[in-house]
Amino acid sequence: MKKKVFNFIIGYHGDSAIVDKRALKSNSSLTSRELADKGLFKSAFCDAIYDDDKESMSYILKLYNEKSGSRYESIDQLKLLFGVFSVPDEITRTAKV
Repeated sequence: MKKKVFNFIIGYHGDSAIVDKRALKSNSSLTSRELADKGLFKSAFCDAIYDDDKESMSYILKLYNEKSGSRYESIDQLKLLFGVFSVPDEITRTAKV
């Protein structure tokens, strides 16, 4: 699965990933930090997960806590919050909605 697609998945149906095509079109060129700065925290976190970029994950955690007033303490807590743990291997198709 391509990183740009992974960043904008909004759900799954069987072996298909459902992708937000508007968000993909308008934000696919942004880095994880740029996505976070724009308030697209889940997409930013997906971008960082895809690259296993722990520095960006920490940046997202800090910024998310600042903007939301939350007190998440770890990357694992963000994984639970966003429901994103890794890039799924079993996805073979995408549907853009």
